[in-house]
Amino acid sequence: MGKIIIYQKPTCSTCRQVVKLTEASGTPYEAINYYETPFTKAKLKDLLRKGKITPAEILRTKEDIYKTLKTTIASMKDDEVIDLMIQHPDLMQRPLVEQGETVILARPPETMNALLGK
Repeated sequence: MGKIIIYQKPTCSTCRQVVKLTEASGTPYEAINYYETPFTKAKLKDLLRKGKITPAEILRTKEDIYKTLKTTIASMKDDEVIDLMIQHPDLMQRPLVEQGETVILARPPETMNALLGK
């Protein structure tokens, strides 16, 4: 299946739980802080495609930036929402986890069990 890549924000408790579950399983992984290494548009689109996830499905609607832009976001096309999420990473639910051609939004952290063979 390939190595697991966890796209995360290290201060996020859900991200930390996903990393702990992965470490405890002994499965090789790489954790990428997407605040330090931002997504390219092509990479984020690829992750969403692999996970069959729409941009709207990973929007963090409790963030202040979302509340400010809610009406604008509602009228945006998917590509525009992706651009906005790249510009404002706090708009994305996390962590996104990639393994080969599989991508999941690991919320709650226990959704990792499927990738970890549990």
